[in-house]
Amino acid sequence: MMEQSNEKFLRHAPCNNCGSRDNLAIYENHTYCFGCRIYLKTDGQTLDLKTINKKEKEHKMITGKIEALPKRKITSETCKVFNYETGIYNGKHCHISNYFDKQYNRVAQHIRFPDKSFIWIGDTDKITLFGQNLWRDGGRMVVVTEGELDAMSVSQCQNNKFPVVSVPSGAASAKKYILRELEWLSKFESIILMFDQDQAGITASVECANILPVRKVKIAKLQAKDPSELLQAGKSNKIIDGVWEAKTFSPAGIVEGSETKDLLLKDDYVETYPYCWNGLNKKLSGIRLGELNLLTGGTGTGKSQVCREIAYGLISKKIKVGYIALEESVKRSVQGIVSIPLNKLIHIPEVKKKIPKEEIIKAWEEVKNYVCFYDHFGSSNSDDLMNRIRYMVKALDCKVIFLDHISICISGITSVDGGDERRLIDNTMTSLRGLVEELKCGMFIVSHLRRPEGKISHEQGLQVSLAHLRGSHSLATLSNQVISFERDQQSEDESNILTCRVLKNRFSGDTGIATTLIYNKDTGRLTEGDFDG
Repeated sequence: MMEQSNEKFLRHAPCNNCGSRDNLAIYENHTYCFGCRIYLKTDGQTLDLKTINKKEKEHKMITGKIEALPKRKITSETCKVFNYETGIYNGKHCHISNYFDKQYNRVAQHIRFPDKSFIWIGDTDKITLFGQNLWRDGGRMVVVTEGELDAMSVSQCQNNKFPVVSVPSGAASAKKYILRELEWLSKFESIILMFDQDQAGITASVECANILPVRKVKIAKLQAKDPSELLQAGKSNKIIDGVWEAKTFSPAGIVEGSETKDLLLKDDYVETYPYCWNGLNKKLSGIRLGELNLLTGGTGTGKSQVCREIAYGLISKKIKVGYIALEESVKRSVQGIVSIPLNKLIHIPEVKKKIPKEEIIKAWEEVKNYVCFYDHFGSSNSDDLMNRIRYMVKALDCKVIFLDHISICISGITSVDGGDERRLIDNTMTSLRGLVEELKCGMFIVSHLRRPEGKISHEQGLQVSLAHLRGSHSLATLSNQVISFERDQQSEDESNILTCRVLKNRFSGDTGIATTLIYNKDTGRLTEGDFDG
């Protein structure tokens, strides 16, 4: 680890030790390589970068003595096994880790000082993993740690009878040394990576696991930063547990069937809210957070009023909603929501005049704390919209979002850059689906229908199918539920009746007519009919 310093940084340069082009940082009185993590004090001397590492390689290796490390609780027997010494270098006390080549010749020393600075002596180009010289090629299991002291701590807990090695220079260069000794490591049936439990160690574990043989590599988890810390705390049993409980590494996204028992047995609680109509509740089993619901129907069917009714149903139960109606102003949206508890269409001036102001305020008081709106009329930039939704959920605690409607959402993008509507809907739906899963909110999106072939239109009560959705197949594919509303606006007897049909139900697969809704022209309300599916 690099010593903390306020020294002035001078420049980057190549490192002759690890071969990197610019990982060597040069300061006023020291150098540090972010590749091989070599720290070297220079005491103000001018550096000859071409020779400095060469000089260290040519430096005569030192001799120390083997003794116990009381602070680390490492015995002299363990130090003897690993040829780990303590000694003096340039008048300073130090620890000496001896490194060997593939022919078991000592070729380098890792010198570490009390202030955590360190240097290398010898030829680091030839070194193997620390401790690799002790073990034969191959076997049942090998543990790989991030540091020499960690390796000795693990080995000591196993009476120094089982292979334990360490990468030479910590997490930053772990992958480099694992690659170098890939052939040797691959001869073991099981390779356990027991790196530090900090972010650098976790990242290095995954990087190294990805280059090691599939099914052989395991990653250990510890109840402390590293094995040395556990040994010092007298918890050697936790080190052993970490070895034997290490989990087989699988690349991101791959889960073995044998690892799914807990997923199967765990009762995951998904917060669910009721629809305001019994038929939809029966068909869909409520509104679940983390799901995207698509509402569709012909022009003038009443989709916006359906949104308001569902939204108010949640508001009445003190569940906060975000309401984004891109074809109307915030004023009109507020009027639509407040009209529901009043049972009066207050956006019509003649109607509003007949309602006492106190009643309107009372209805507003009922909803004001449980709804927020997006003040934007017309089309909206997709990224801006996502950010507004995220704010509604994260900052304002909205549980369910209503978006009316998706075509308006992307129309501005289409007109500006001439983008393909289908592609833009695909991108927007993908973003919305990801957002719903990320935020664990519920969402209702309104979508229009394309004009059907034939003489009968949706406005004449034509039955809706998924194929009628306008714009892209992603509308159906990425939605958990798709609900259509059918109304024959030209019927003399049934123009006020909406048929509510479930076209897709990912939760249970139960589709078909859910209920009928009756529109009251005087109150503007949708009430459930007698249909019992």
